[in-house]
Amino acid sequence: MSPLDGIPVSIGSPAGDAPPDGEGSLQVHLDADIAIDKAKVFAIYGKGGIGKSTTSSNLSAAFSKLGKRVIQIGCDPKHDSTFTLTKSLVPTVIDALESVNFHPEELQIDDFVYEGYNGVMCVEAGGPPAGTGCGGYVVGQTVKLLKQHHLLEDADVVLFDVLGDVVCGGFASPLQHAERALVVTANDFDSIFAMNRIASAILAKSKNYGVRLGGVIANRSANTDEIDRFNEAVGMRRLAHFPDLDVIRRSRLKKSTLFEMPPSEELERVQQEYLDLAQALWDGTDPLPVEPMKDRELFDFLGFD
Repeated sequence: MSPLDGIPVSIGSPAGDAPPDGEGSLQVHLDADIAIDKAKVFAIYGKGGIGKSTTSSNLSAAFSKLGKRVIQIGCDPKHDSTFTLTKSLVPTVIDALESVNFHPEELQIDDFVYEGYNGVMCVEAGGPPAGTGCGGYVVGQTVKLLKQHHLLEDADVVLFDVLGDVVCGGFASPLQHAERALVVTANDFDSIFAMNRIASAILAKSKNYGVRLGGVIANRSANTDEIDRFNEAVGMRRLAHFPDLDVIRRSRLKKSTLFEMPPSEELERVQQEYLDLAQALWDGTDPLPVEPMKDRELFDFLGFD
């Protein structure tokens, strides 16, 4: 059996019209049988290397500190989303499926789900080899397995940590499950440019699915002036700000979340920011009526003379 068999994909509409989310759009459709019904679902996007996995893992830890039952799903073939929670690079769903020749009914929960810090349940979806397959298949199979083993029934929060700023039909598939999409960015040209493209993808998916843009997480930045200026122009909102602190870098080297690091005044401020963010997301954020810029418009907008 091929890992590509049975992927529900279409280009355009049955009538041959352009799809509502863009000319030439290739969609990996959501199977209604694997919808996540009860948990609050968040998808974390951002430019590659911006700190999405660090942010996702610390946010998952913060949710767990609030007493929530959390599942974090890493959606990057590098399968390094959850290592600060689990202290290891855990096998992926693709690894598990390959071990049983893609017969998912033969898998047990502990073949692909690993308990991390403070009870956070960690799953690395993985992905097909570069240039082959479809990331949407992997995400779909991961959610399907979690649902078949009744893990989603007990979860309060499901958090998808998604590969970089790749918003193709496959890697945008977590947006089909999410209630809110969040963008991690820095106060620089490339990060904001990527954020604008991601916002466009979220807006496109919102025409067919319930996902809405929830806000922006500023990361690795002393200041947020360019982020805030862009947000005001397009209708986005900053939810949290994590400066470029050495304690965050050291936590990655120690394979730990920020909640496991030796106490300090600086660390306590960052921990509280994560707890405040988790509480705000749990309480609910208003959907943002974002209007992303065209690429050339954004190019002229960013920076200064």
